[in-house]
Amino acid sequence: FFEENPAYFLSVSGSVPGPNEAREAFEFVLPAGWSFEKKWLLAFLRKDGSMVGMADLVSNLFADGVWHIDLFIVATSLHGTGTAQTLYAQLESWMRTRGVRWVRLGVVEGNRRAERFWERMGYLDLRRRIGVEMGDKVNNLRVMAKPLANGTLSEYLALVSRDRPESP
Repeated sequence: FFEENPAYFLSVSGSVPGPNEAREAFEFVLPAGWSFEKKWLLAFLRKDGSMVGMADLVSNLFADGVWHIDLFIVATSLHGTGTAQTLYAQLESWMRTRGVRWVRLGVVEGNRRAERFWERMGYLDLRRRIGVEMGDKVNNLRVMAKPLANGTLSEYLALVSRDRPESP
């Protein structure tokens, strides 16, 4: 799926995904000291079993009720069709049933398609991370979050100090 849909990887890391990219997603270990419950890799499938998208999530990252979207990718051929919004709505509904209170993510500055998508999905800016190495590129990230269960961003920032605007 990654190799068939290289647009995300080209824009974020500057190169096409390698043959081990999917395996590396399965085996990726979060940095030492980061508290979390579980890493989830979800596939979005058509009725015929073909994959149209995937999500890489981390549950209870840094605090209970805080989930992180590490990757959300939809087949390039489906861009502009509304499929991403539909799949994200299903993902968000699924997360709500699991008691998620806030969802966070980082989006690469300059990846306008992704930035607009997450803004339309209701995500709000928290802070910037400058100079993040991602493959062959160094990117700046917009750290964004969205409350799912009537929580506020102030409550979120009280739980996750690393996402406060003044954090290093």
